[in-house]
Amino acid sequence: MAKWTAFPYDAAAYSYDTATLKKKWARLHAGDAEPLPKDDKVLAAWALFHAGEFQKACEAGLKLGGAGITVANKAQAIYANYLEKSEKTKLAMFQEVVARAEAQIAAEPKNANAHYWMAYALGRYSQGISVVKALSQGLGSKVKAALEAAIALSPKHADAHIGLGTFHAEVIDKVGGLLGRTQGASKDAGLKMYKEAMKLNPDSAIAMVEYANGLVMLEGDKRMKEAEKLYADAAAFKAADAMERLDVEMAKAELED
Repeated sequence: MAKWTAFPYDAAAYSYDTATLKKKWARLHAGDAEPLPKDDKVLAAWALFHAGEFQKACEAGLKLGGAGITVANKAQAIYANYLEKSEKTKLAMFQEVVARAEAQIAAEPKNANAHYWMAYALGRYSQGISVVKALSQGLGSKVKAALEAAIALSPKHADAHIGLGTFHAEVIDKVGGLLGRTQGASKDAGLKMYKEAMKLNPDSAIAMVEYANGLVMLEGDKRMKEAEKLYADAAAFKAADAMERLDVEMAKAELED
């Protein structure tokens, strides 16, 4: 495995020992509703993830297999989305996550995060090759079905609600309401998903950023003030781990644009 780009911020505040990680688990996993691992080795891999050691977390998770695959998939997907500089490598990394998550779904069909990380990686891959191209390849319906499966298995999965909101918003933004309907996308469904995500996980910088993006895609300039307030709230958010720090920095960048 080639060396990944290091987490670019001070991660001292995000370093948790096993006992602290167990205490903070519900807060750190309010978005993905991942159950607290029974295996301390899996917990140690998660500690690496939260501290921004994405490559080490991925390698540890792959070595462990089973519940470790979820750590590996999240570490690789988040790293690829935020820190990988090469577009080609980024797309290849998303494809690897999709393949691993599909194998995980086959082995554990009731694992909500197997469906979620498949959808996340495929969704980001679709954005990378262009949403219109992805829709023509039938990837949109795969993303939608996987997110719906994650929500059916884990109704409090806030991140899957965000993902589904983004699916509706992206499709309508790129192909319009009429064509969007043929892909199963609708403005009302998108807004409903975002609102549900915000209700499930109100203290989430990424929920605020994605909701802001979605409002602008679905409703245009009339919701711009609301979107800017969401970006500002996300930028002022106190991150509890490395991933949240990346979300906060992204919100700051959005505000500057």
